[in-house]
Amino acid sequence: MRITFEDVLAARDRIGGKGGIPVTPCLRSTPLSELLSCDVYVKMDHLQRTGSFKERGARNALLQLTDEQKKTGVIAASAGNHALGLAWHGKLLGVPVTVVMPESAPIVKRATCEQFGANVILKGQSFFEAFTEAKRLASEQGLQYIHGYDDPAIIAGQGTMGLEIIEQVTADHGAAPDALVVPIGGGGLIAGIAVAVKHLSPSTQIFGVEPERAATFHAAHDAGKPVHVNVEKTLADGLATPDVGGNAFETADPLIDGLVMVSEASISLAVLRLMEFEKAVVEGAGASGLAAMLMEPEDGLLAGSLPSLKGKCVVLPLCGGNIDPAMIGRVIERGLAADGRLTRFVTTVSDRPGGLARLTNTLATIGASVKDIFHDRAFATSDLATVDVACIVETSGPKHVKRLFDALEQAGFDVQVQHGRSDRPAPPRLT
Repeated sequence: MRITFEDVLAARDRIGGKGGIPVTPCLRSTPLSELLSCDVYVKMDHLQRTGSFKERGARNALLQLTDEQKKTGVIAASAGNHALGLAWHGKLLGVPVTVVMPESAPIVKRATCEQFGANVILKGQSFFEAFTEAKRLASEQGLQYIHGYDDPAIIAGQGTMGLEIIEQVTADHGAAPDALVVPIGGGGLIAGIAVAVKHLSPSTQIFGVEPERAATFHAAHDAGKPVHVNVEKTLADGLATPDVGGNAFETADPLIDGLVMVSEASISLAVLRLMEFEKAVVEGAGASGLAAMLMEPEDGLLAGSLPSLKGKCVVLPLCGGNIDPAMIGRVIERGLAADGRLTRFVTTVSDRPGGLARLTNTLATIGASVKDIFHDRAFATSDLATVDVACIVETSGPKHVKRLFDALEQAGFDVQVQHGRSDRPAPPRLT
């Protein structure tokens, strides 16, 4: 079934007020606007109590349960954020909540659900396996199953973000935004937002963004209906659902103006940009909208296939902030590498006194900071007087990387790039 604008309005009336869902800020980002040459607003729904927009739909669904259902309890399969939303608002409303998560779900999300009082069950390596177990338990124990992205009440609740965006941007900018760039997992968020935004501002364009490794809405759009996709591991784990919801697809597909896919490098770079520019810790799924607007690290082209939004007013929903603390360091390092600020290469130096010093002197001259150096004697060249050296250096960007490699070549070093971004083709990888 298609969700209507009236459903979204009713959801806002239902979930607001004291103890309900707070209205999160939607602020113009000066640094992102300068970087992207357009007016960028960030809708900061990662500031919700559970760190995700999922609270909106969860509360809306729980409030529509019958008294008997509230007493018996609810169950859901979730990679994390839907589970958190149900657990928190189930606690507030006195509704018992059980969540089934894949064993690969982020530890921080599992632990927080338990802190909120939910019964957490780990099952399988994929969302599909968790979903199958949750449906079995729902039937066996008489629990109400609440689908994380296809329940009509969930979709309508997520649509309240769209109402807020139009009102907030219009008040600050003087007009509705020209475009929204919305991450897509199961499709519930973009469906709800599209219903609200297109009703209030039909000219506002809605673009959906998916990771290349979990492009389920692309597959559904091509097939004309939801289809199962074997998704791969992605930094945007909150978007890695095996399919889009039927109700979500039926609602969203006619309203979406375009779809784009983004790489893992672009997602990690977006997470890094948000930390640096907005001082916001946003998970990969929540940063995917920004990833679609950044320059693709590998080729310097705009990520995905977004039309030019230069000079336009664009809103990026930061829809989740529950990145696993253990992952933050790795994501930052990948972002730095994608940005040309960490570079790894291999070269050969003399294994006699002064050989390494000549290399480090060259690096110092060009202003590259050495982070790590590894010597390889066992598998190095056949010349016993030399040693292969793998270096990880900190640089300021692609132009600095190019100057670094030029300086090394001028100094007589044969450089093999293992990872690094520059404005010239990389030499063959070391095998």
